[in-house]
Amino acid sequence: MQKLLVVVDYQNDFVDGALGFKTAKDLEKPICDKIKEYLDNEYKVIFTYDTHFENYLNTREGKNLPIKHCEINTFGHELYGDLKRFINNKNVINYNKESFGISPEGMLKIYREIGEVETIEIVGVVTNMCVISNVIMFQAQYTDADIIIDAKLCASFDDELHEKALDVAESLQVKVINRK
Repeated sequence: MQKLLVVVDYQNDFVDGALGFKTAKDLEKPICDKIKEYLDNEYKVIFTYDTHFENYLNTREGKNLPIKHCEINTFGHELYGDLKRFINNKNVINYNKESFGISPEGMLKIYREIGEVETIEIVGVVTNMCVISNVIMFQAQYTDADIIIDAKLCASFDDELHEKALDVAESLQVKVINRK
């Protein structure tokens, strides 16, 4: 069975940088453990990177969230902490995305690179923004795959929105595991 782990936007700016929050910091070790488990079994892991440029404040997102973050080629854009040790693994795909979710063209590129998968597990931040957006994109591309969100390995700056996003994911036939 082919499995895929998607680690959404676990970057410095979302953990202890411009948009950081404590709950995100607590995810580092368990996310690393999950990545190691997937790589030890020779499954693929995708790291998505929220990616912005100098014009960020002039974009739709920048006008609604006017806090510069995850600008490409900055420390804030890099993976947080110990996750960096996995970046160059042969089964890791690093993907810069310029919106909450991976673009349709990006999904096709990923599909061409990894092919069919039976199970896609998604972890990372921010549950009610980028995590849920990527769930929808993977669900649209991989219509027969089981999609799983590990609730203990996702976080939001707002616990209520985190829970609501998990509710929406379940309503979309996504299996949410390890929910409080």
